[in-house]
Amino acid sequence: MYGWRGRLGLIVPSSNTTMEMELHSVLPEGVSLHTARVPLRNVTEEELIKMNALAVESARLLRDAGVELVLYGCTSGSFIGGKDYEKELEAQIEEEVNVPVVSTSTAVVEALKILDAQSVLVVTPYTDEINQREREFLEANDFEVLDIRGLGLEDNQAIGNLEPYEAYRLAKASFLDEADAVFISCTNLRTFEIIETLEEDLGVPVVTSNQASLWLALRQMDVMEKIPYLGRLFTEF
Repeated sequence: MYGWRGRLGLIVPSSNTTMEMELHSVLPEGVSLHTARVPLRNVTEEELIKMNALAVESARLLRDAGVELVLYGCTSGSFIGGKDYEKELEAQIEEEVNVPVVSTSTAVVEALKILDAQSVLVVTPYTDEINQREREFLEANDFEVLDIRGLGLEDNQAIGNLEPYEAYRLAKASFLDEADAVFISCTNLRTFEIIETLEEDLGVPVVTSNQASLWLALRQMDVMEKIPYLGRLFTEF
């Protein structure tokens, strides 16, 4: 039986081509991944809010697969409404499917807290408008955002086509010595290949959207696997 150790349900934007692939590449033995999609082409505030309105319907389909937890895999979609917006979204989905729900934004906050990161450098593929919403969300959760650098992209397919070195180079070029951690945002941005190298080169923990999402989802399912090349988050916590 697939998922004998745990069945993880995932909701992703329809244009996301990265999150499923990254998660599948590292899933512990016995954990299965089951995915539903919600419509999104461009990472804009208007489209993100429309997408979130359809999340409950996607979660209903995952319920039919007998998943034990639902992961809402969109960083910007879960922070776009400000502090506690992601909690409200999780509660709406959980009420419908009657299984625990976590969002990427919740996972990122929990990851930064457990790493004791207070001052954070943020790297994203987003536009300035979306970056400002992310800054407000993180600051409302008591993090100091030293700087937030984006690539100015709206087209989510274009984000998914970026190579991992794009995130590595932007993070390294933007790094500030005062940073306790680097956060690379967006579940459609490839990062798994560069997390360990970036931590070694910068000397601080690196948190990425997909890494944090998988970490919290597995821990919530009582799967305590350590995955060394996914950084300190997976080796120490």
